[in-house]
Amino acid sequence: MSGSERLRAAFSGGRVALIPYLTAGFPTLDGARKVGEAYLEAGADVIEIGVPFSDPLADGPTIQDTTAKALENGADLDYCLQLASGFADRAPVVFLVYYNIIHARGVEKFLEESAGAGITGFVIPDLPVDEAAAFCELAAQKGVAVCPLAAPTSTDERLEAVGRAATGFVYCVSVAGVTGVREKLPPGAVSLLRRVRAKTPAPVALGFGIGTPEAAAEAAGEADGIIIGSKLMRLVSEEGPERAGEWLREVKRAISTEKAGAGH
Repeated sequence: MSGSERLRAAFSGGRVALIPYLTAGFPTLDGARKVGEAYLEAGADVIEIGVPFSDPLADGPTIQDTTAKALENGADLDYCLQLASGFADRAPVVFLVYYNIIHARGVEKFLEESAGAGITGFVIPDLPVDEAAAFCELAAQKGVAVCPLAAPTSTDERLEAVGRAATGFVYCVSVAGVTGVREKLPPGAVSLLRRVRAKTPAPVALGFGIGTPEAAAEAAGEADGIIIGSKLMRLVSEEGPERAGEWLREVKRAISTEKAGAGH
């Protein structure tokens, strides 16, 4: 089974895929492994690993802070690949990675190393879909999925291009801004999910700002997957990996109940 097929399978079975994020190398190099283990124990369907970068343009203050700390801790790409390989046999792993890192490594080498580490897909915030064709082709040859982003400001034409490029899932950005914790779903989130779903057969996952089990449950009424980052990283920072795992279990229960109640 290719990484793309494995990633798509995580969305099957009538469930909403739970996709928690961790910053590689935060709170420490070993601590990030504990975070991932806590996520797996809590029932994560996919793990999203942020590869630390010095200019994380899509990230809000919480993720930026974790990224800065991770870089201080020495979380380079070699470490990130090793970290991912420790989880990849138990759940699909997606890298959130900025293209500068890929370019610096060399695209083909980066893809070979990622596939070798068991990476199933990539979210690349600074690679516009209309410039991604060559990378998508090479990733497909390695059996690794591409998960492009769709925003509330995206035109229908652009959403069609995003839908065509998605060999994993479409990452729907709930707001026209950066990541951060929000108590409720932004007003345009449901509308975006419906617009994207009309343009692609790929699963649609919602991220950027889901900060409560209630908001996750609301999103689960429309989305195929829920991506949570800032809230979890804040919990890791303030209370540790175990508490983040406990909270994630609450989310898992909430989205499972919502999906069952909706009869999806």
